Amino acid sequence: MNTISRHLRWPPLTSLITITTLMATDAVTASGQESGNVGLPTLVRAALDSNSQLVAAREAYNLASEQVSEAWGSVMPTVDLNASYQRNLSVPVNFLPAAIFDPSAGPDDYLPVQFGADNQWNSAISVEQPLFRPGVIVALGAAQRFENLQVEAVRGQEQAVVTQVRNAYYQLLLAQEQARLTERSVTRVRESLEETRALNRVGLADDYAVLRLEVELANLEPNMRRAQNSVSQARRTLAVLVDYPDHETLEVRGSLAEMDLDDVGANSPQNRVILEFNGARLKSAEVQNVDVETGLARAAEFRSDLRQFALTEELRRTEMRLEQAAYLPEISVFGNYIVSAQDNGSPSFFGRGDGQSATSRALGLRVSVPIFQGLRRDARVDQKRASLREAQANSRQAARAARSQIRTISEGIDEAYSRASAQALAVRRAERGFEIASAQYTEGLLSQLELTDAEVALRQTEFNYAQAVFDYLIARAQFDEATGQVPLVDVLLEQRGED
Repeated sequence: MNTISRHLRWPPLTSLITITTLMATDAVTASGQESGNVGLPTLVRAALDSNSQLVAAREAYNLASEQVSEAWGSVMPTVDLNASYQRNLSVPVNFLPAAIFDPSAGPDDYLPVQFGADNQWNSAISVEQPLFRPGVIVALGAAQRFENLQVEAVRGQEQAVVTQVRNAYYQLLLAQEQARLTERSVTRVRESLEETRALNRVGLADDYAVLRLEVELANLEPNMRRAQNSVSQARRTLAVLVDYPDHETLEVRGSLAEMDLDDVGANSPQNRVILEFNGARLKSAEVQNVDVETGLARAAEFRSDLRQFALTEELRRTEMRLEQAAYLPEISVFGNYIVSAQDNGSPSFFGRGDGQSATSRALGLRVSVPIFQGLRRDARVDQKRASLREAQANSRQAARAARSQIRTISEGIDEAYSRASAQALAVRRAERGFEIASAQYTEGLLSQLELTDAEVALRQTEFNYAQAVFDYLIARAQFDEATGQVPLVDVLLEQRGED
């Protein structure tokens, strides 16, 4: 909750100022990098500050907080002041039996009597203090639980946004890797095509070699354009999430193809930041390890949607008690102070002398006992009881789904890590094969076409490794969210849990 309150108290900043400040800080902390490059933690912080989804979620929290304040107002005294002035264009007349003043008058004889004066003033101050209102007390608890639910909703939205930024960041790295490898393949095939054409003109290469390279280049060039478009799309997606002002200038740090999952310390500083950006705060030797049982235990305590279901269950139970409180009496004390006056002729505020104004005071105790309201209360209680049972069923279903999801994600992490290890070996072998092919080509033992095939195979193997690393990072981000351990969101929460 402290983390959420911190975000809620921060004044709103424009996305341009936020991004510019974070980029400047990032540029200072990472030497040797261009100032336009932004790291993953920086973009996540920017998203936590300015993401539109989080802004909406925090406003919902502010609404819930004000509802708590409104509920507190029901246990405080109410003070009302009423004042009125009336000008009688003709003074009201009432008829009294004439026998009151003349015993000899007949039963149908009446005397007209004026009551009041031309001008009448009235003012009253009323004070009422609830002494016992069970419904108000329970409603206050319901408002507080609703606020807690909104706090957790903000936390859950923060976790979702961080996960989305991580996924978009990794997607951009993968798209850049695809574009880089495709561009290198296109460049290599173009060079090979020019060399083969030159050899063909002097009779040292046949037409088939030229034709095959032309076909291969024709197949690669659309792939290069498609890869470049994928980079632009991934960059736009990430820019929207972090509210970046100009997606064309957004550049991220890291390289999937150069990432070493076995030893975090062997990576470049940029890749090490990416690998260490995990909610579990893993050490260098623990990147590949996933403790499923620990994850399940932490999910039961920290996972946001499970916490929201539990808070919803508490809220529904409180709402049921609120309806049950309608059967209990209400007690309050009240007091009134009334000033009235009247006079004739021109208005003179509250009379001109004695006998034209009067005061009255009253103090009392009010008890209200509900007896029968047409069975409406019973129906409302049954409705809330059904809502409570529904919330309990949702909580149980969510817990089962969470356990299944965590096990599935952990299996995906193990599979992606194993695949990355296998692809790393394949990359080394492909590199060695390309070195052998290059040496044989230099000695004239291998054709240009065969050398090109060896390089294309190397690029494809490198991309396969990058894809495996990407799948691993995505699975790690999903595991963090599934276990309620999202970085930069739950640091304070985790510390409280450990204490």
